[in-house]
Amino acid sequence: MRFREYGPMHPAEAAVSLLLLATIYSAWLTHIVDCAGDRLWGFLVAGAIFFPIGIVHGAGVWLGIW
Repeated sequence: MRFREYGPMHPAEAAVSLLLLATIYSAWLTHIVDCAGDRLWGFLVAGAIFFPIGIVHGAGVWLGIW
């Protein structure tokens, strides 16, 4: 059985999960830094409270959309 071989999670699944979480956190942090630098306080608070807004905005900053 695979569960006995690898434990609760396959090492590749754990690596992908950690990479995804690191990317999400980095996008959110990019949103925070970008909004603070541009003094967009309302958008900063909105993205900090409703984190999907911050994640999408942070990824957009990376891609040059915003």
